[in-house]
Amino acid sequence: MFRRFIPVVVISALAVGVVACGGSDSGTGGVSGAVAVDGSSTVFPFAQAAAEGFQSENPDARVTVGESGTGGGFEKFCAGEIDIADASRPIDEADEVPVCKKNNVEYAQIEVANDGIAIVTNPALKMACLTTDQLNQLWKKGSTVSNYSQLGDGTPAGDVSLYGPGTDSGTFDFFTEEINGEKGDTRTDYQPSEDDNVLVQGVEGDSTALGYFGFSYYETNADKLNLVGVDGGDGCIKPSVETIQNGSYKPLSRTLYMYVNTASLADKPQLKAFMNYAVDNADQSATTAQIVPLTAEQLTTAKDALAKAEGS
Repeated sequence: MFRRFIPVVVISALAVGVVACGGSDSGTGGVSGAVAVDGSSTVFPFAQAAAEGFQSENPDARVTVGESGTGGGFEKFCAGEIDIADASRPIDEADEVPVCKKNNVEYAQIEVANDGIAIVTNPALKMACLTTDQLNQLWKKGSTVSNYSQLGDGTPAGDVSLYGPGTDSGTFDFFTEEINGEKGDTRTDYQPSEDDNVLVQGVEGDSTALGYFGFSYYETNADKLNLVGVDGGDGCIKPSVETIQNGSYKPLSRTLYMYVNTASLADKPQLKAFMNYAVDNADQSATTAQIVPLTAEQLTTAKDALAKAEGS
């Protein structure tokens, strides 16, 4: 699979530095210096698009964007190793917040986009809709469902072959909590990856595969996958920009975030400039990344949160 958006220079398997392709010192004022971003693979396309746009206006700045998963991003962020943690769920109050406090890392949570977790199958597996109860039966810890026909209600026959995010993923945390009732509660006999592109490839190449990952990765590969609707109690609904923004695709719609180190925000002009660019151009970056934009109300909240963080 190819990366989706813009030319990049590979720094490591899970981190890329977006290299500016020219441009004048305009917009944010031609700042220079480095900004380090890591975390959610779902937020990665947005962050990458924002980095490219920012660097086109600030050719002396360098923004590196990694995708080690939400949990991996918070681990680096709370250790003070990066400026921004991309996250597809809020920071964990029990496990991650204490680490940030221990290391004197203060932060602001900024909304940047929306997402819905897409349930997909290989096109050969003709499945139109699953209820949240059926998803729970299929994915819960200790599940003995080995053929989709065991789920009833006309589900097709086929040996269960599952693909999903690894345990460092915020998508994993969100899905397991919403569907199975507890974060981390899941059957273990599935193919995991922190890279959603790997999951796409897995489902695409396996005739009885079912998987879940961020909606934008489905959109990019819609011709290779079958999108399954989810019935959360009000009928079968498929994720779309409209159903994700209005929350009717439930319970698998969610907000996406950037967590920014507030001390670094005060000390690094390039970080302040980048965060302002990311928020001011959130709709454009979301469109480039094929991810669901913020609503007008959410955008106002994001701008207010960033202004407060800059004044703290």
